[in-house]
Amino acid sequence: MRTTAVVFALVLSVPGFAAAQEEWAEYVNTQDGFKVDLPGQPKVTETIWKSQMDYILPAKVYSADRGREHYSITVVDYTKLEAMGIERAKTCPPGNAQCRQNAGIMGPGYWKHDERGALMYATLKILQRDVKLTGLAWEWEDMVEGNFIQVTSNVDQSRTFAFVAMHENKLFIFEGTVPKGYPEPGLFQQSVGWVDKDGNGLRYQIIYSNAYHGMGVYPVPSAGNAGRGAGPGGGAGGGRGAGAGAGAGADAPAGR
Repeated sequence: MRTTAVVFALVLSVPGFAAAQEEWAEYVNTQDGFKVDLPGQPKVTETIWKSQMDYILPAKVYSADRGREHYSITVVDYTKLEAMGIERAKTCPPGNAQCRQNAGIMGPGYWKHDERGALMYATLKILQRDVKLTGLAWEWEDMVEGNFIQVTSNVDQSRTFAFVAMHENKLFIFEGTVPKGYPEPGLFQQSVGWVDKDGNGLRYQIIYSNAYHGMGVYPVPSAGNAGRGAGPGGGAGGGRGAGAGAGAGADAPAGR
């Protein structure tokens, strides 16, 4: 412990290190319902997302840089997908099974299938980049399930650590990218959380799954006050599952 303390003290003595650490602050977004630590106020870019079933959905990208490090949160709004599926089913060509109105568990226009698969589809989009996969595991952040992904760029050897999740019918892609040789973006990836419309932190009592809770199959689990979900913006404490390191590769951080 003494050795660790001495090393930490030496690091803090490096010019500019302490100041750089102070740039980080918790960013709380009540419109999209998330919170995360970022190195400054993010830039917001409105864009679109083409879903697996070719629906065009509104999306936003929140991004911030710290030197050569890049952080982004992509939020895709699936809340209007059901209405889009119903409209598609009305104008489908005869014989197109994907768009029949009586589609059962698939939903008109297969909208239910599209939303349930959104998390996996977003994961695929990351893996289709010019990258090498170094870690992939099922995970959760503040009790919301998702996929934890680690990839290394084949172009410049930079590393991206991503968490892909769905909450309240919105797709979230949290990405922290650091240059070769840099420490992993632990402050960013371990600070992911969820907030209500008033900015109060949410921490569910059981695992939240959008495919069941967000889509109304089961009631949304109750939220407690323990850990990072306590009070506006949350506080310090636990978040992700203890299995983070086991399934995600050697670079995976320990569970919070």
